[in-house]
Amino acid sequence: MEIILLERIEKLGAIGDVVTVKDGYARNFLLPNKKALRSNNANKAVFEANRARIEAENAARRSDAEKAAEGVNGKQIVLIRQSSNSGQLYGSVAVRDVVDALHADGITNVTKAMVVLERPIKTLGVFDVKVALHPEVAVTITVNVARSPEEAELQAQGVDVMAEMFEKDETGFTEDYDPNAEPGEIAADTEEEAPAETEA
Repeated sequence: MEIILLERIEKLGAIGDVVTVKDGYARNFLLPNKKALRSNNANKAVFEANRARIEAENAARRSDAEKAAEGVNGKQIVLIRQSSNSGQLYGSVAVRDVVDALHADGITNVTKAMVVLERPIKTLGVFDVKVALHPEVAVTITVNVARSPEEAELQAQGVDVMAEMFEKDETGFTEDYDPNAEPGEIAADTEEEAPAETEA
């Protein structure tokens, strides 16, 4: 279907461009959200008559978005989640979680439609997430997913918490090793047997 764009759309074009898109994309998204008009002579005439107003409104929205971007760009939000020992989350972090965290942080001008999350976050770590405040204004925020505020602080400093945890586990095994134990004997068992011998 041929349409006339009423705002800039990434990978499609700018205001006033006539582009061809799949019928479903036009009918289900672009037309109902007033991002485009069907391309026909009547609509072209309407668009040309209103072009100056549409472009002025777009410029006003863009300048508002640029002001808002100053408060959002580079923002770091921390999400505390439970995870398995391998760092896989029980559940996932979705767009709604990011928006709720921003609102809790006092940034109320970001909606779910603005957050561009290519796929839900399913592991612990620090992730860059794009926020499109306007079709021509996009900023990046940092989403820090951790199991505790302490872990979040370490991750923010660039520490790989999962790698650290595995290193601690490995060193833990060497510390538990009892050099006096007989081969094949488990250290914990000898400790349990020792008091029994003294009683006898």
